[in-house]
Amino acid sequence: MIRSVLVANRGEIARRVLRTCRELGIATVAVHSDADAGAPHVREADTAVRLPGDAPADTYLRGELIVRAALAAGADAVHPGYGFLSENADFAAAVADAGLTWIGPPPPAIEAMASKTRSKELMAAAGVPLLSPVDPATATADELPLLVKAAAGGGGRGMRVVRELADLPGELKAAEAEAAAAFGDGEVFVEPYVVGGRHVEVQILADAHGTVWTLGTRDCSLQRRHQKVIEEAPAPGLPEELRETLHRAAERAARAIGYRGAGTVEFLVSADGRAYFLETNTRLQVEHPVTEEIYRLDLVALQIRIAEGRPLDARPPEPAGHAVEARLYAEDPAAGWQPQTGTLHRLTLPDGIRLDSGVTGGDRVTVHYDALLAKAIAWAPTREEAVRKLAGALERARIHGPATNRALLVRSLRHPEFTDPAGLDTGFYDRNLAELTGPGDPAAARVAALAAALADAHGRSRFGGFRNVPSAPQAKTYDCDGTTHEVRYRLARGHLHAEDLPGVRLLASSATGVVLEVDGLRREFTVTRYGERVHVDTPQGSWALTALPRFPDPAARTEPGSLLAPMPGTVVRIADGLVEGARVEPGQTLMWLEAMKMEHKITAPAAGTLTALPARTGRQVEVGALLAVVAD
Repeated sequence: MIRSVLVANRGEIARRVLRTCRELGIATVAVHSDADAGAPHVREADTAVRLPGDAPADTYLRGELIVRAALAAGADAVHPGYGFLSENADFAAAVADAGLTWIGPPPPAIEAMASKTRSKELMAAAGVPLLSPVDPATATADELPLLVKAAAGGGGRGMRVVRELADLPGELKAAEAEAAAAFGDGEVFVEPYVVGGRHVEVQILADAHGTVWTLGTRDCSLQRRHQKVIEEAPAPGLPEELRETLHRAAERAARAIGYRGAGTVEFLVSADGRAYFLETNTRLQVEHPVTEEIYRLDLVALQIRIAEGRPLDARPPEPAGHAVEARLYAEDPAAGWQPQTGTLHRLTLPDGIRLDSGVTGGDRVTVHYDALLAKAIAWAPTREEAVRKLAGALERARIHGPATNRALLVRSLRHPEFTDPAGLDTGFYDRNLAELTGPGDPAAARVAALAAALADAHGRSRFGGFRNVPSAPQAKTYDCDGTTHEVRYRLARGHLHAEDLPGVRLLASSATGVVLEVDGLRREFTVTRYGERVHVDTPQGSWALTALPRFPDPAARTEPGSLLAPMPGTVVRIADGLVEGARVEPGQTLMWLEAMKMEHKITAPAAGTLTALPARTGRQVEVGALLAVVAD
């Protein structure tokens, strides 16, 4: 029996594993970097061990330090979570060699699936359907589009879609460089890119006694940069014959490598209903909660049960209902999915929604790790009810801090292409991103800015901003998603006179809330201030405003052509041959900035000459740091 588990991870998945261990009466040990010293998973574990440093390469990817921590803390088992070392066969073997129980598949099974090229050979031998590889040296225009993938990759790293044959050499080189930086292995391969395909996967569980469960399907087609955003179970709209095909293929894949524990077999389903094996993830998936919700199972508890050598039941329980999960990221989808940093002051959702989160109010979101804040999961008897429930809960959520993708999630869940399962495919965001990230209703934002100004006036004046005699209008200026809203209003004898908002009446106000009548409808606004940042929440939506100074600082201006770092990160690559004095073209990639496990291109805004290049490969930069200057 396992009595103490070290969780070799951080954030949301670490807290998820700790929760199950507590319910089972198992003692827990956390590990943490210096950046995570005060993180929730550290506070919630029974014991914590410091891994000196901040970067993953110095901390969570140091297997020898983690094994040493487990032994020092008296743990008798290690759970790897997902990411980091969860699919590292050498780490799994080191855990076992140290006399500890590895809560995961056997090292040979991990090794078999570690390389996508090797795994495809094994699956072909097992009769699992595959896409045929393409030799980049002999590829033709008839085979386009193509997909370049890292053999040792995951999470969209080292992956490129090629639509023009002339772009293939450059994309191969870029994918190899990214794969080498991310995984220490620059091997890539090429296969056909299936346009209009769906990403469908099967959750598997296997014990040491020959039992293999296939726990239905999940659809994970809504992806950005080949990373999943919204997942659901079961995958909607699949013919029963196709479901059975996927289940049989997943079971064959598990038995072919002697699998044990929890894992996921991923498939690409083409528009004509054919399924092709993608990869087997030899770990727990980020999206595992949707399977747990429809089967009413605890997959972490089952992982522990299997690691203890106990058998699964002959058959899994029957599924019921539908579950949908949305990943809440600290990022700006409208600005190239740029990750955001800062203090998360508040994160709450309405009751009835499962929230698996790696952060709590007051925690700081840093540049060192993934931008995932939390996963919101809704279950209901039908897909339509589950989708509606999740969209409504996200709309009502109180999320105060860095910019997030919350609005994108709500709009995605309500988009006609998503609500109709026939419209699901991996190109959803390629087609609809501009629509989904467009500005909201400017009139609604202006009313929210008025509510913020009224609450601010009430908080600064013991009279609440009211005047008994006519006076000059009070003015307050806010930025909301790049749009400036100047609010001008008078409060006299209990009446509100707001310029450009004649249909608005003030019913009540305080320093934390305002009640307005807007075109005859009573609306309540909750206003929360954090310095110059103001969050306005209503049941119909939320706005994050930044109060602007009346007199901007002239010193804040930058020279024309200056390229500033849009987020804190590390300069990982500079374009070949780029030197001061070089001629650049509009949109030309000058360098790549890595932040929160994602690479972001820094491109030339216009044609010109590179007159300055202070950026250097490997240099860490803060937001607003000067990277380059392009002069006309």
